[in-house]
Amino acid sequence: MNNVFLLLLAREARLLFRRPAELANPLVFFAIVIALFPLAVGPETKLLQTLSPGLIWVAALLAVLLSLDGLFRSDFEDGSLEQWVLSSHPLPLLVLAKVLAHWLFSGLALVLLAPLLALMLGLPTRCLPVLLLSLLLGTPVLSLLGAVGAALTVGLKRGGLLLALLILPLYIPVLILGTGALQAALQGLPTAGHLLWLASLTALAVTLTPFAIGAGLKISVGE
Repeated sequence: MNNVFLLLLAREARLLFRRPAELANPLVFFAIVIALFPLAVGPETKLLQTLSPGLIWVAALLAVLLSLDGLFRSDFEDGSLEQWVLSSHPLPLLVLAKVLAHWLFSGLALVLLAPLLALMLGLPTRCLPVLLLSLLLGTPVLSLLGAVGAALTVGLKRGGLLLALLILPLYIPVLILGTGALQAALQGLPTAGHLLWLASLTALAVTLTPFAIGAGLKISVGE
C-alpha cells in the first residue's frame, strides 16, 4: 500500500510540474488580492493591521477554492478515475495521495508566501509564527473539503459555481478559527485554543474526507 501511495504521489507531482499555470494561478490571485487591498482602504497602518487577519484568511480560502475545480477533471477526461474506482487498491488511499500532492505544490506554497504579504499589511513579526501555523493546519482542511465538492462536480461542464455553493459553508469553521488565532496573536492573547481546534479539524479531515471523496468519485463516474 505504501508503494502505491508513493508512486501515485510521484506521478501527481510530475503532472503538476507539466502544468505550472495551475500552480501559479492561485498564488498570483492570493498575492494580487492582498496587494490591492491597501490601495482600496488607504495606507493607514492601524486599520490594515485590524483587517489583516480576516483579509489573509479570506484570500487564502478563495485561492484554494480557485484551484480545486480542475483537481480531478483531467483524470476524469482521460479515464484515469474509472481505473481508480475499479482498482483493487483502496480508493480513499489513492485520492489522499492526489489531494496531498495538490496541497504540497499549491497550499504549502501559499503558506510560505503568506508572511511576506502579511508584512505588507503591517502585521507585526511576532504574529508571523501563528500565521504560519494556522495556515499550515487550516489549508489542508480547505483542500480536503474542497476535494469532496470537486469529486461530486467533476462530471459537470460548469461545476465551478456549484462547487463553491457546496463547499463554502463547510469552510466557515476553518475561517473563524484561523482568523481568531491571528486576531488573538495581534492582541497579545493566547492562541493555543484556536490552533488546537484547527489541529483537531485537520486530523478529522484527513481521517474522514478521503472516504467521502471516494464516494463522490464513484457517483461521478457512475460506478
